[in-house]
Amino acid sequence: MKKLMTLPTACLLLLFTLTGCGPIGDKTASLSAVYIATALISFIILTAYCCIIKKRDLWFLLLFSMISVINLGYLALSVSTTLEEALLANRISYLGSVFLPFSMLFIVLNVCRYKYRKWLPIFLGTVSVIMFFIAASPGYSDIYYREVTLSTVNGVTVLEKIYGPWHPLYLFYLIFYFGAMIVCTFYATVKRKFSAIHQAVVVNIAVTVNIGVWLIEQLVKIDFEFLSVSYIISEMFLLSLCFMIQDEKKKLSSEVRAEAEAVTDVTEAAPEELSAEDKTEARDEAFLLQCEFFTSQLKTLTPTEKTIFGLYLEGKSTKEIMEELNIKENTLKYHNKNIYSKLGVSSRKQMLELASELKINLL
Repeated sequence: MKKLMTLPTACLLLLFTLTGCGPIGDKTASLSAVYIATALISFIILTAYCCIIKKRDLWFLLLFSMISVINLGYLALSVSTTLEEALLANRISYLGSVFLPFSMLFIVLNVCRYKYRKWLPIFLGTVSVIMFFIAASPGYSDIYYREVTLSTVNGVTVLEKIYGPWHPLYLFYLIFYFGAMIVCTFYATVKRKFSAIHQAVVVNIAVTVNIGVWLIEQLVKIDFEFLSVSYIISEMFLLSLCFMIQDEKKKLSSEVRAEAEAVTDVTEAAPEELSAEDKTEARDEAFLLQCEFFTSQLKTLTPTEKTIFGLYLEGKSTKEIMEELNIKENTLKYHNKNIYSKLGVSSRKQMLELASELKINLL
């Protein structure tokens, strides 16, 4: 846990140092440096996630991308020279700010092992799109900002705003997501839904740090967007969570495989010492372990792999699948290899036999 805290703590100290007290000229340079640093760090973390994490999750990818977008918007706003440039930068930051809590909620739901309906992401995603268009309306309409002007504070460009009648919608939007995440993490912690206590700690820190900073910014007049820093801290904790989940899956996979192989070895290594009944019982146990592993790994398939798996369940041939997905044979072989490896099978025949035995329908 100490190693887990090292990187976020070091980052926080660095950014706090850059935003510390000093002469006005030094503070101007520091504020600009912080916006550059947060934009760069968020991009590095996004790149690290894409390169290091083998089984990338859509929600983590969306979250890290949105944090990069937010910090890019903050940076662009800080160096804007015209109101049009500042409004464009403001729209960029709102694009990330609207979809960040959306993606973070589904990360929390998945890590806490909650099941939700397939329509929920579609519904909340639609609401988020509508919220973004409302927040991006300044310059075209006065429903979100009734009046907006450009000013310079400590050498950094800021927007001076008079809020319009629809601005409270964004407040309710954030309260809904923050409230949902707090309830989910609290309930999951109490009910011990997390697979390990350190996962609970990491998720709770990632959620509460942003809520705390957001509340401070609502209550105190601050010329610097401290959310840009808190997003980086949360991002690092969540990246650590990605490594935990990846290691946990590897460990689970190796344990199940090892147990199944051990049972199989017992039945084959000393056949003269086992009765026919013992052999049958051992084979049944190995088969149950394989089925358990097969079922648990289905959710690790990528969208493309799920589509191919579904087509195999429909009885489609290799040629039919290539034509339907418009892919080449080598591409299909590549996906087949990944599917077989994840599901713990050696062939399409074995995969379909297990799917049939388990009565698995199309995903």
